[in-house]
Amino acid sequence: MNDAAGKKPETTPADTPKAGSGGEVDRPAQETDGFQLVIDALKLNGIDTIFGLPGIPITDLARKLQRAGLRVISFRHEQNAGHAASIAGFMTQKPGVCLTVSAPGFLNGMTALANATTNCFPMILISGSSEREIVDLQQGDYEEMDQLAVARAHAKAAFRVLHAEDIGVGVARAIRAALSGRPGGVYLDLPAKLFPQTIDAEAGRNSLIKVVDPAPRQIPAPDAVQRALDLLRGAKRPLIILGKGAAYAQADADIRALVERTGIPYLPMSMAKGLLPDTHEQSASAARSYVLPEADVVMLIGARLNWLLSQGKGKTWGGKSPKAWGGQKFVQIDISPQEADSNVRIDAPVVGDIGSCVSALLGQLGSNWPKPPAEWLDAIAERRTKNVAKMLESLAKDPAPMNYHSALNVVRDIVKANPDAILVNEGANALDFTRSIVDMYKPRKRLDVGTWGVMGIGMGYSIAAAVVSGGQVIAVEGDSAFGFSGMEVETICRYDLPVCVVILNNNGVYRGDEANPTGGSDPSPLVFVKGARYEKLMEAFGGVGVLASTPAELRNAMEEAIRSRRPTLINAVIDEKAGTESGRIASLNPTAKKKP
Repeated sequence: MNDAAGKKPETTPADTPKAGSGGEVDRPAQETDGFQLVIDALKLNGIDTIFGLPGIPITDLARKLQRAGLRVISFRHEQNAGHAASIAGFMTQKPGVCLTVSAPGFLNGMTALANATTNCFPMILISGSSEREIVDLQQGDYEEMDQLAVARAHAKAAFRVLHAEDIGVGVARAIRAALSGRPGGVYLDLPAKLFPQTIDAEAGRNSLIKVVDPAPRQIPAPDAVQRALDLLRGAKRPLIILGKGAAYAQADADIRALVERTGIPYLPMSMAKGLLPDTHEQSASAARSYVLPEADVVMLIGARLNWLLSQGKGKTWGGKSPKAWGGQKFVQIDISPQEADSNVRIDAPVVGDIGSCVSALLGQLGSNWPKPPAEWLDAIAERRTKNVAKMLESLAKDPAPMNYHSALNVVRDIVKANPDAILVNEGANALDFTRSIVDMYKPRKRLDVGTWGVMGIGMGYSIAAAVVSGGQVIAVEGDSAFGFSGMEVETICRYDLPVCVVILNNNGVYRGDEANPTGGSDPSPLVFVKGARYEKLMEAFGGVGVLASTPAELRNAMEEAIRSRRPTLINAVIDEKAGTESGRIASLNPTAKKKP
């Protein structure tokens, strides 16, 4: 399907304009074509990296993008390229761009696009497509599909460009849609016939648009800010919850100042870890099950009351039943006014971009802000101390084979010694244990499965993190989660990226010790090949593979990977009985009632 050979030659005129320095376009030759206009439009808007997979009808576009100076990272599967583009958008506040072929390749990229939209990551999926007149009459073209119609249901916006003179507008609209307001995924459909179209070069140059202020500041109303502060000032047990929207905003200094000047305990959601160090004295992470039901006023900063926070209701929040509201009053900072009241009443919505909202709160905070009552702070500190001590006791054990705690104790130490390293994390138990055990010290250094809890982000996120940051990446993967994107270790090796993959291998999904209830020869559907040598996969492509069965072996391998910056995969063998069904969200996995 993705064969590079095309049914029609992808030709361009000999004289095409060349992009100038600084993203501007030099005075062009007599004619230009669709290929060059796409390239010039992207460069004009500061897009310098493309993630994708070449094939019909975008093979030549990929070549020409590279020739024009853009970095083109070619993957083994479009879904992984899409995940890479989406997390690049989160890290940079610029739309990450994924380029795919038509129909099947487009659909592969759609999973990542939908995930980007759900997570509010700015991303643009650009896909080639088949001839419109044949698709619309359903006459059976090569990879025939109305891709625009499919994308609309799962993207923030979707556009199709049919004429070369509209390419500048199409790219500009995609960029603005991806970044403005609540960020999200945007689809841009480029039919095969668009690329060889030629127009006057001067007209082409004039058709391009450099997007100005695509994400303008949205200043909150002063009365909304005052209402929020009045509610917080009167709280006896206040709590701040930081979401990944707060991390995306890159208003790190102001968010820290707000937390510290108010003295309010805070709870970071997983991708907000590191906005303040997890070791900060106001962190309530180790007392989460206490602070959520006990808080009387909760301020949400870039966090949504979705399933990750039990919709703000139920026993998590002190409610008497799964649908009952616990009685908390909520302040919610969000760029979308429609987010307020989506599950429970929001008493003080503050609508605007997070940076502007937090700045406005600080501006009206005053110098005599009252600290939260000592009883509240002492109660949290007591539970935090108790729970941390309990965890440290578990981490100190050295069972054979390793379990999640003993293996992740090593990762914890490595991350502490290398706080600039980016940690990518996915799995069920591998995700849950890593999130609670491994402390983060700097913002946007933890990338994980996000709002959907989708598996398969691991290698795509790792590649993008290494490409965007140029720094060390550590990917902690469950053996099941790794299987969704594992072939991308070839991509890691091909681009010689400093990625250290640690697979917590317990031979299966959740656990590796489940048996076939019929006694037949087939294994349980949750069990993998025993003793799988995942490290050999990295070795096959020239990287470093290590089999680690003890914490000491794991530590040595990780330290060497970081020292050498070579692509490394560590197969960390842990007890196959380690882990629980569905990790910490077992309640979402319906089980059959046992017969008496």
